[in-house]
Amino acid sequence: MESLGVAGQLAESLLTWFDRHGRHDLPWQADPTPYRVWISEVMLQQTQVATVVPFYGRFIARFPDLRSLAEGPLDEVLHLWSGLGYYARARNLHRAAQVLLAEHGGEFPNQLDQLKALPGIGRSTAGAILALSRGERHAILDGNVRRVLARCFGVEGWPGERAVESKLWSLAEACTPEARVGAYTQAIMDLGATLCTRVRPACEECPLREVCVARATSRQSDLPSPRPRRRRRLRTTIMLLLQSPDGSCWLEARPQRGVWGGLHGFPQFDSGEHLEAWLAERGIVPMGAPERLPGLRHAFTHFDLDILPVRLKLAAAGIRVADSGGLWYNRKEPARVGLAAPVTELLRRLEQQDIP
Repeated sequence: MESLGVAGQLAESLLTWFDRHGRHDLPWQADPTPYRVWISEVMLQQTQVATVVPFYGRFIARFPDLRSLAEGPLDEVLHLWSGLGYYARARNLHRAAQVLLAEHGGEFPNQLDQLKALPGIGRSTAGAILALSRGERHAILDGNVRRVLARCFGVEGWPGERAVESKLWSLAEACTPEARVGAYTQAIMDLGATLCTRVRPACEECPLREVCVARATSRQSDLPSPRPRRRRRLRTTIMLLLQSPDGSCWLEARPQRGVWGGLHGFPQFDSGEHLEAWLAERGIVPMGAPERLPGLRHAFTHFDLDILPVRLKLAAAGIRVADSGGLWYNRKEPARVGLAAPVTELLRRLEQQDIP
């Protein structure tokens, strides 16, 4: 088949380009152990390299190896993850480290299936770990690679559909070379991140321009096909910004599962009545009337959340609040816990409001 012929040329063209133009100084490339590659690959899921680099440096400084991560507190893992989003990644990272320590002696398995059995590690991440750290021949299919292959081979359909994904995996397997697998894996990811971008791809600089179906048919903006549109839902929540005299705010630990699982956040309520009942149960009498602050909207993958902040100041710290679990959080001496982006933003607004 013609596509198989192109697949055979693709690796050679990509490697030649990578040697001259690829990225060779990323922090996880300096010492590509399975652990360091794993951390970088999980952080890079749905997140750009420029965003990941400083987070990666702080994370590795605190958790330099698998044992330190497995034995470290989840709150601190989430604290170092705050701002990266998709917090299930951090929870799975922590759980997987504990499994590796307990069941694999703190070593990464050599088998793809054993890696895939770990929390948060799918086929592509497992392949990337083995290819980049050990040079083993395994294909990957992250978002950048999907885009490169869909355009180069003219693959129609949304990559999230099973038949389309299966075709792309077949192409990924066919294109992966026997030699220099680690360099090839980094090369095809780099191409998607720097040239074959989602919008305004730099086709004239691309090493695959002569064989790319999307370029030949002027369909770069159509491939890969977008996710079918679904009507986004809108939810609303009230967040209680309960503030003690020293400016600290009461934050509760959220359940491990669900939205912002394992993070700390302001108490949330479906209605003002529920908020008032919560205060009454704890005997909390605010100092003055509640203050409604400007709201903000937070976008999740499948819905938007309208947040309505209500600020209440206390004359003294609410002793009974502590009985419900949580902590008093002060930005001047922040606790090492994970915070969702809207919580961080509301804390910042409060601090600005309180500065004379």
